[in-house]
Amino acid sequence: MSRDVPIHSWPGSYYINSEKRWENGTLSLTRTTVRFVSTQTKETLTSFHLSRIVEMKMESSSFIFSTLTVLEEGNVKHWFGSLKPNRVVVYNVLEHFWRERLLSPDSEARGAESQPSKGRELIGLVAGAQRRLEDTGRVLSHQGEQFDDMMQGLEKIDSDLGVADKLLSELESPAWWPFGKLPWKTHQEAKAEDAARAAAAAAASAGKGSARNKVIASIPAVVSRGSDSDLKPGCFLVLVSSLEVRDTNCQLLHRFERNEVDEIRVHNPYEISVRQRFIGKPDICYRFLSAKMPEAMSVLEMQYKKKVEFTSEFSAFKATPVSSPCDMEGKSWNEVRFAAEVPGAPTGGPSRRAVPVAGTCPSAICQSG
Repeated sequence: MSRDVPIHSWPGSYYINSEKRWENGTLSLTRTTVRFVSTQTKETLTSFHLSRIVEMKMESSSFIFSTLTVLEEGNVKHWFGSLKPNRVVVYNVLEHFWRERLLSPDSEARGAESQPSKGRELIGLVAGAQRRLEDTGRVLSHQGEQFDDMMQGLEKIDSDLGVADKLLSELESPAWWPFGKLPWKTHQEAKAEDAARAAAAAAASAGKGSARNKVIASIPAVVSRGSDSDLKPGCFLVLVSSLEVRDTNCQLLHRFERNEVDEIRVHNPYEISVRQRFIGKPDICYRFLSAKMPEAMSVLEMQYKKKVEFTSEFSAFKATPVSSPCDMEGKSWNEVRFAAEVPGAPTGGPSRRAVPVAGTCPSAICQSG
């Protein structure tokens, strides 16, 4: 997979400190870096590794204009403004990948080398195959538990039927009654059959429900309903019988039952969209962006094989095997926080005259002085 292929990009502007001006361009997030390229000159104005980020903030420049700032090691501060669709979306995505450690520092150091050796490529292939086998084993284990629950339900039904048969045989007419069954026993017999049938159905339903609600994979993600203009932190769960979307407080936002999923589009190894189609009303579509998406995709490809569709955007990521950027542990990260600051045009910061109008920020996130 090419490290230079952007996972996501946003139009915006960047403050060039040496020239004291703003330049329009595109802010891009790749597997290892954050980059800003000028629209006019196609020149890379800044590029830095995710591991070098110290702090992210949403600030206000010169009392009016909302910006996103990134503090890099060495006390280097980068200012981004006029971000579209808005800076909150950009912040949520960058903050997610920063927190989830897109690549460990060791991996980034290896990435700085010229070309990986054949041995490393083979190790990567073996590691990918091992992860796939682990995921397959996990799914098969859940399916085995489902069969066990089904067998327990069937055994209980068989036991209940045996008890019912014994009761019915005892309720049959005595030998001295010449007309078959006693008339007052007929109604009781029907009630006993209904009770046994209801008990068997309840037992089967309980066993089935417990198996259906088991979680196979759960990953943190940035989610949005419909387009990617309102990406917010949340969680994506893959269950035996459904897919669930939850917010940061684990509150259920939406559940796709397995038979309701019509399409899973894979935009890149870290971004997918799940759609349920309707006739006569709008479709329900959720978009998920996660640094740990490869872990969930290995399960989705097995459970929803016929419904997974790889887009043309995905072709750029086919050079090398896809692996989760969060497989290896790394050093601790500084805590990301929202901050409402008004820089008084400090040395190295943008002035009021030079700043173009940026997107408006909600008052709950950024407040003026």
